[in-house]
Amino acid sequence: MTSPDGLLPALTFGDGPRLAVAVHGITASAMEWPAVARCLPADWTLVAPDLRGRGAAAGLPGPYGLQRHVEDVCALVRARRPRETVLVGHSMGAYVALLAAVAEPGLFDRLVLVDGGLPLPPPPEGVSVDEVLQATLGPAIARLSRTFESEQAYLDFFRAHPALADAWNEDVAGYVRYDLAGPSGAQRSRVVEEAVRADGRDVLVRAGDFAAAWEALTVPGVLLRAPLGLFGEAPGLLGDDAVAEAGRRRPDIVVDTVDGANHYTIVLDEQFAARVARRIAGE
Repeated sequence: MTSPDGLLPALTFGDGPRLAVAVHGITASAMEWPAVARCLPADWTLVAPDLRGRGAAAGLPGPYGLQRHVEDVCALVRARRPRETVLVGHSMGAYVALLAAVAEPGLFDRLVLVDGGLPLPPPPEGVSVDEVLQATLGPAIARLSRTFESEQAYLDFFRAHPALADAWNEDVAGYVRYDLAGPSGAQRSRVVEEAVRADGRDVLVRAGDFAAAWEALTVPGVLLRAPLGLFGEAPGLLGDDAVAEAGRRRPDIVVDTVDGANHYTIVLDEQFAARVARRIAGE
């Protein structure tokens, strides 16, 4: 359900006058941000909405897609009218954040993209978008239709993930618990598969829009990049060629490679989350 003011449900961390609005990844939720929020200075508040089809917003109606998320995020910021707002996006959330910052630049003072936001390579000739989705997000999508006997079974399932096994901590456990719903013996993820597929297609087919947005961006920005990818191994999600091309086109946008981080631990592991927090705070 929505919050009383009709906006996306959101988690709020801190109570400072400076605002960071943090947008999560494609099968994630607002609970990917506590470690980052904890590392921010005391004069910051971090607000993390659950996007449609995820977390506490799982029951919100479609249509899904990046443009709908852009509209939702901008509405949330307009309603708060803070003195200063930094927009942060991780993974798919980085694409939402980039498009939002270009659509309504007056709402945001700075933009922080975390392992996302750059155009991804198009599908090879003869390979469909859905086949690429299956190759990249197949295991994540498969979990959405699977049921689990207990909370512990769901925790064990995540703990076996190669990107998380060696970085397990209470933030990861809290993130996993928040995603779980349903009765004992038949619990499952709250993420709506239709939303993931719609959003994933957008990320793959809108490369031209992301390139144009990168060129048109007027809000000061920084890109943090994880050198390890979705399964905890090199290469990272953002390839060297894509990063080099982005730097050539926009040398004013800082690219910061977070050594040792993978696509998930860059926000879920405090040692890397602290780097994200410093960039949000403008350090």
